[in-house]
Amino acid sequence: MLVPAPRGELSASLLNVLHAGPQATAAMYGQLDETAARALAADPDVLRSDDLQLTLFCLYELHYSGLDGIDPDMEWQPELIRVRRVIEAAFEAALRRTVPVPRAPAPEAEAVASTLFRLAAEDHGPSVSRFIARHATTDQLREFLVLRSIYQLREADPHSWAIPRLPVGRAKAALVEIQADEYGGGRPERMHSHLFARTMAGLDLDTRYGYYLDQAPALVLASSNAMSLFGMNRRLRGCIAGHLAAFEMTSSIPNSFYARGFKRAGYGPDVTFYFDEHVEADAVHEQIAARDLAGGLAESEPELLEDILFGASTVLTLDAMLGEEQLAAWKEGRSALREASPTGIDMQTLAADAAASGVPA
Repeated sequence: MLVPAPRGELSASLLNVLHAGPQATAAMYGQLDETAARALAADPDVLRSDDLQLTLFCLYELHYSGLDGIDPDMEWQPELIRVRRVIEAAFEAALRRTVPVPRAPAPEAEAVASTLFRLAAEDHGPSVSRFIARHATTDQLREFLVLRSIYQLREADPHSWAIPRLPVGRAKAALVEIQADEYGGGRPERMHSHLFARTMAGLDLDTRYGYYLDQAPALVLASSNAMSLFGMNRRLRGCIAGHLAAFEMTSSIPNSFYARGFKRAGYGPDVTFYFDEHVEADAVHEQIAARDLAGGLAESEPELLEDILFGASTVLTLDAMLGEEQLAAWKEGRSALREASPTGIDMQTLAADAAASGVPA
């Protein structure tokens, strides 16, 4: 992924360390620690903090495809893991303060599934999908794809962290079944991330992963970071299972509205196939996810039930918050994107910063 432009003192400090790579000095790591502490103290709204969310996103990205020009060994640099854990703790605390969790049912598959279906059916705020179906302009359709690209171009990867973390049995089998479909069932051209890239290409958008990261608001990054937080921490395996369940359970109907909006604007099957595919696939996935994944996990590990519900509610809460901001911008005639260049930070600038810190580029 292209290295993004920093959004504040903390992300700038992180990118400086990453560019220095294994030659980063103790002073540089000390500055990163101090900057993180100041950023967390100064900005209580962690979910909407551009600087904190971008920093966490970049730290997570080291464990995915990596950052362009950054030494792969930085993935397991202990000092970076320490900083990530500090930000993660504040992020998780903010989510637990913000996300309402329904009353837990009995840890039985059908009871858990019923609770999740009721939760998914509740009114969670303005509907972006209905707006797109009826009103969105071509520019707004392009913005919608840009915002979604932060997750969709690597669709399924964050949830796949859960596979080795679930016990052998019903829940693991259900997760693998869902993920196999997400990855195209062995056919690269059917991978959902590839299908989304086709949709973007149909609107003349760049399909490189992370190309539009600089234009993504903090809540878009927070939504993606929540998946990584849940997936990469074994103790939160219940959260990632619940997250995927709610993700699948709230996908089929919205995707039918998205398809309708793009068809209304005159786009053909090359653009709408991604959404049409999800209408059918996710109608099946939601049943597997609710009963076998979430319900099966609750039966095998009842102590995870609260986290399953928390993970599910996190999807709905963050989507509602993001949708409210997005629709408010569009209805006021504004762009829902951040005003920033999508081309990434100039690596020469980072090299100069590193040199100024006494580290050879």
